[in-house]
Amino acid sequence: MTKIRWGLLSTANINKALIPAIRASARGELVAVASRDHTKAEAYAQEWAIPQAFGSYEEMLQSGAVDAVYIGLPNHLHAEWSIKAMQAGLHVLCEKPFATSLAEVDAMIAASQKTGMMLAEAFMYRHHPQTKIAGEIVRAGKLGEITLLRGTFDFFLPETQRQPENINVRLVPEWGGGCQWDVGVYPMSFAQFIFGGPPEWVFGAQKIGASGVDEVFAGQMGYANGRLAQISSSFATPFHTFIEIIGTQGRLHLSKPFVGLDEGRKLTFTPKDGPDEEIVVPEKALYLGEVEDLHAAILDGVPSYLTLEETRNHVKTVLALYESAKTGKIIRPQ
Repeated sequence: MTKIRWGLLSTANINKALIPAIRASARGELVAVASRDHTKAEAYAQEWAIPQAFGSYEEMLQSGAVDAVYIGLPNHLHAEWSIKAMQAGLHVLCEKPFATSLAEVDAMIAASQKTGMMLAEAFMYRHHPQTKIAGEIVRAGKLGEITLLRGTFDFFLPETQRQPENINVRLVPEWGGGCQWDVGVYPMSFAQFIFGGPPEWVFGAQKIGASGVDEVFAGQMGYANGRLAQISSSFATPFHTFIEIIGTQGRLHLSKPFVGLDEGRKLTFTPKDGPDEEIVVPEKALYLGEVEDLHAAILDGVPSYLTLEETRNHVKTVLALYESAKTGKIIRPQ
């Protein structure tokens, strides 16, 4: 095998980010899309020039036409279809959040181990040079001792997506909706990347909207030696996202750390004594890295850059944040 044949499991909007990445990769080709509606699948395949269309997810999994699938389904379906895909002998790139319970995460990992199929969480920003350079700066001690990380990811869901006939899946409680699951996972996972693991304790607060899900969420996470992370997310405010890492010798600011276009993505170091230093961030399509990483795991046997242990910790921390917001208590992730 020299190229990975990709199939898209669903016609979700997020596919628009993955399609160019698969086509830009040297060792991947997009060959199929599946929908529960064959007519919809055919129309989508024609629109995006995809060779094959399937009228059910199961049909594509059993077709022998693909080697790997991208799963961009609503959150509550991630585990079910990731496991079915691996059992059918396919590698899986599953959109974040990986799942909404630890039992589901563990079942997904067990399926990967049993079948030998590669399984990875699609946290695209982790593979981008901006994130990797930030990590290198922290590990090199340029910021001194890290004391605080702050991060935000907000965007506004318009009224048109709140109507029953056109409801956004992010607003459906039983489908794993909520801003913390959807976009709060980004600054939360960034904190775990910088601090090297899950927090010792968390405290969360949320505003539940008319939809029944959290439409505003804020959390504080505590790490060893008094290090802190403060994160927030929202569906109710204009688009805004950043990461700031603060240390005893300076701070690092990342603009647009989680969005698709390289334009405007900056990395700024402010030393304890001295002017700001703009750090050059190589341009790379945001979603290309996660595709190339899965190719390397499948074709070269290279361990995934984002480990399944990290992925499990992502879900564990979000669950603790939600429990804290519900109970009003500090929670220690278990």
